[in-house]
Amino acid sequence: MPDALPRALPADLKVALVHDWLTGMRGGEKCLEVMGEIFPQADLYTLLHVPGSVTPVIENRRVVTSFVQKMPRAEQRYRWALPLFPRAIESFDLTGYDLVLSSSHCVAKSAIPDPAALSVCYCYTPMRYVWDRFDDYFGRKPLPLRAAIGVQARWLRAWDRRTSDRVQQWLPISTVVAERLRDWYGVPDERSRVLFPPVDVDRFRDAGRLPVPAGLESGGYDLVLSALVPYKRIDLAVTGAIAAGRTLVVAGKGPELEHLRELATTTAGPGRVVFAGAVSDEELPALYGHCRAFVFPGLEDFGITPLEATAAGRPVVAYRAGGVLDTVREGLNGVFFAEQDTACLAEALNDPRLDGPWDESAMVAHAAAFRRDRFRSELVAALTDAWNDHSARKVAHG
Repeated sequence: MPDALPRALPADLKVALVHDWLTGMRGGEKCLEVMGEIFPQADLYTLLHVPGSVTPVIENRRVVTSFVQKMPRAEQRYRWALPLFPRAIESFDLTGYDLVLSSSHCVAKSAIPDPAALSVCYCYTPMRYVWDRFDDYFGRKPLPLRAAIGVQARWLRAWDRRTSDRVQQWLPISTVVAERLRDWYGVPDERSRVLFPPVDVDRFRDAGRLPVPAGLESGGYDLVLSALVPYKRIDLAVTGAIAAGRTLVVAGKGPELEHLRELATTTAGPGRVVFAGAVSDEELPALYGHCRAFVFPGLEDFGITPLEATAAGRPVVAYRAGGVLDTVREGLNGVFFAEQDTACLAEALNDPRLDGPWDESAMVAHAAAFRRDRFRSELVAALTDAWNDHSARKVAHG
């Protein structure tokens, strides 16, 4: 493990890490793991912790949970407690901590710091359930329930905006998230510093040299890797590939699976769709390495999978919006489509550039800029700068 504490920060700095919930190792938890390496003695505050669901680097410390932990069947139903999350996150006593470092996509950023503390938020996005993705999460609910949730959402938006002032330094994961902080919270540019999350790109290098996945032809299929939920727009990838006459492999699982299967059988066109289900970590590199192109049809806060495909030397077909604008360069590692409709995506899938050749060494170099060690060093630098500014302000105000 690297040296733990940045030398530019006080050796006796008392740090609290705050994370929304601990139920599995996803992108946010991989960022939290790096924070845990930097501050191995830090306490960790979270609404809910499922023991064993995250790595020892995260769990091997004092973990403090909220009353959400004690709710019946909390592990499965904690999201239904969303209206209670503000009270839960504000219940933590962070008195005496010098630095509160939150890792937030929901309410973690609103933990109440000690008045003398520095509060820094690594922000994946403002609470998407009540801002830009309300319909994605609740649009299919029965109208009376949706209306009731809407009332709660308006209250949560007001609370979310009001408590954003508890954070002194924001570290958004992408340019589009920085724009949301400015537009929704009124965060000035000087309090916001984009810091791209870490991507494990090294394990995808030379993936095209691995054996071809069973039943597939190298370069003969396009690939989607995603949770199968509505806002990921895998439905668009399915209809676009069929219209374009391409073979699309859909890797992933989720509640949309049966709907997507039906869509694949009822959509007219010369293409076809293969549903691969959940793919193991061992299988994934070869699946990337032998695809013709990786398809990314949704609007995401960042988007790690396009960089994994890039590291494998395969181009990306991406919707021109969101976090992917920070990671995909037209002609270097992919092509864009401008509208989320079938015809527009089908046209992009038939772009002759996708058949190559692509400069794989340039693609690998581009992906390497997002490596884990880069994230760690930039996070240390951002925290050091924020601490120095915080200390200077304290001196200036006596």
